[in-house]
Amino acid sequence: MPPLPGMPGGRPSELVGKEVASYLVEREIGRGGMAVVYRARDLRLDRTVALKLLAPELARNDTFRKRFTHESRVAASIDHPHIVPVFEAGETDGLLYIAMRYVAGQDLRVLLDRMGPLPAVAAGRIAAQVASALDAAHAHDLVHRDVKPGNILVAEGTDSDHPEHVYLTDFGLTKKSLSLTGFTTVGQFVGTLDYVAPEQISGRPVDGRCDVYSLGCVVFETLAGGPPFKRDDDMALLWAHQFDPAPPLTVERPDLPQAVDDVMARALAKSPDDRYDSCGEFVTALRAATAAAYAGPGEGRRPAAAVAGHGTLPPHGTTPPPDPPRWALPVFPGLAGPGRQ
Repeated sequence: MPPLPGMPGGRPSELVGKEVASYLVEREIGRGGMAVVYRARDLRLDRTVALKLLAPELARNDTFRKRFTHESRVAASIDHPHIVPVFEAGETDGLLYIAMRYVAGQDLRVLLDRMGPLPAVAAGRIAAQVASALDAAHAHDLVHRDVKPGNILVAEGTDSDHPEHVYLTDFGLTKKSLSLTGFTTVGQFVGTLDYVAPEQISGRPVDGRCDVYSLGCVVFETLAGGPPFKRDDDMALLWAHQFDPAPPLTVERPDLPQAVDDVMARALAKSPDDRYDSCGEFVTALRAATAAAYAGPGEGRRPAAAVAGHGTLPPHGTTPPPDPPRWALPVFPGLAGPGRQ
């Protein structure tokens, strides 16, 4: 079968304006090595959806097709505010597809590329929402296995206390926990190299602590501007995940307390037994450690970027507000750091 127009190996524009499984394709909004995502119109319910079409060769793999169908149905059954709802998953004309809620906004990858390292408070809010989604999936015996900035969607929040609403997506390509065979070919792992857990690389059984490691890599990048391991080639990167200790985060962010390094070291431990038991436990420890940076003189170092913006992500092209004047410091507890008395 030749590449379907619009899929990897085809031209994306050829699917625009065409109907796929009762969805009218409107425009491409993203693509990766295995799939292309389109904005589409559900012709039956007259609503906008995100339609992910998987590469045709995946549909020809019986084990992958069975795994995809099973786990898409499980993912669709999870009702959680930080998981992108899956409306439908199926196969049409030899093509696997997933129809999901269309989320207006940007993914974390785009946000980091545009803004660089985020304020600690904002990074903590985003991580907490992702952790909540992952722990909910783990409760349904699903392990995501591909937690990365591109799978974290950041939409506009509801108010100043919740400036962003985060969704985790791509649950149709997960793997059932503690299974080496099942629907997955032995030796195959799903994941992105910058964020892949050591047990995925070596083909060992995985559970929710695999996602703890990947979330740790993502959190490291949101705070440092890059993933924990940077190597010249893929083999060196895989080796680093399995054997090299993670660098201290405070090398890149000296404004953060040393306690953050201990939290990150546990999240990025090589053995799952040495990590946090859940993503929520990890993020709770992280936020407690970073909170010391706002505790006042003698209790932690002050992250200037987070304080200047009060942990809020500024709109594109704007400048964070300046620090308050000395006379206003009593109104802003925790900002009277060294040299500001």
